[in-house]
Amino acid sequence: MKKIVIVCGMALAGGAFAKLPPPPDTPEAKAKAAETAARTAWSGKVDAYQLCQAQDKVVALYRAGAAAAGKQLPPAPATPPCVDPGPFAYTPPEQKPIEASGAHSPPGTASSPPSTPQPAAAANPTPKQ
Repeated sequence: MKKIVIVCGMALAGGAFAKLPPPPDTPEAKAKAAETAARTAWSGKVDAYQLCQAQDKVVALYRAGAAAAGKQLPPAPATPPCVDPGPFAYTPPEQKPIEASGAHSPPGTASSPPSTPQPAAAANPTPKQ
């Protein structure tokens, strides 16, 4: 009896971890993902800037301590200055409205009506059931 309960419990627990399908791609979701990617890239630049500042501070303290102790140090190598990325600014790409995209309209104008003089029974010979 205990084995049956354990097996049923494991089967139910396995169903709880089933993989759900991904959500549908909508323009809002794509815009949110693009903004998140831009924010992540900016965050990486801020982290690099803060690391650069910390490294410069450590080097300055080391050189000051070595000079106070009377040690001879070689000249410091030339390094590029730290670049501040500034505040986060995201401008979404320009999107056309659906009406202006032309996706729902045929490429040209109609030269004849869509109907034909042929009856529907002749065009579709199989009867409906």
